[in-house]
Amino acid sequence: MEFSFITVQDTGAVRNIALARPAQRNAQSQQMLDELMLAFDSAKNDDGIRAVILSGEGEHFSAGHDLKQAQAERANFTVEERWAYEELRYFDYSMRIWDFPKPTIAQVQGACVAGGFMIANMCDLVIASESAYFSDPVGHTLGAAATEVLIHPWVMGARKAKEFLFSGERMSAKDAHAIGMVNKVVADSELAQTTMEMAQRIAQAPAFGLRLIKKSINRTVDAQGLRQALSAHFDTHQLSHLSDGFLTARDNGLAKAIQKNPEKAI
Repeated sequence: MEFSFITVQDTGAVRNIALARPAQRNAQSQQMLDELMLAFDSAKNDDGIRAVILSGEGEHFSAGHDLKQAQAERANFTVEERWAYEELRYFDYSMRIWDFPKPTIAQVQGACVAGGFMIANMCDLVIASESAYFSDPVGHTLGAAATEVLIHPWVMGARKAKEFLFSGERMSAKDAHAIGMVNKVVADSELAQTTMEMAQRIAQAPAFGLRLIKKSINRTVDAQGLRQALSAHFDTHQLSHLSDGFLTARDNGLAKAIQKNPEKAI
């Protein structure tokens, strides 16, 4: 399968799916997200693959959704058009990573912002380098109600999630590890090796047993209301596209949000 915006590499029973727009800090274009799902579907159906690493090429994991493309192609979407686009590519695609039947590890360095934060935290484990930072300040830059999938309170706790989203500030890899959102923090030079070693260790276990363990743990948080809460927030997020803050950002040019706050969010 040929891809233009991601790369795929197998090491034994481990598949590394990498976002591959390093010059754009791996901003997630429509084409990248579509390719990402094709790659996950392929890994799902390949019995030889027992674990998947989701990574990003270059200095950054992902700076989020591609707002330049959004401004050029979707700024004037109707409510119905935006809903359909975001339900598929942002919500459904994210949940497909969450529900992926094999263990997944996000390998994070540099920026893990907004849409990048969202897909990284759909993975079962997160291994971060010392350079990694996490941020979702779109409430400040775009007037939007966080990202489309409000995974934040589920991976960092309600009080920390409020601080994170209200302030729009970064969270370091060290602090993310301290609250349990990140499993390991390692030197940048050790990130790829450490992640691969973890994935290879996981891949040694019988595949069906791993699948059942993941299903049971995901069902546990589903019983606590995760899926219903995420779905409800998606509806709320769509409402925020009609707010004065978002409409002002749209009219000024969505891509300017990047220039206005280059260290924070896309």
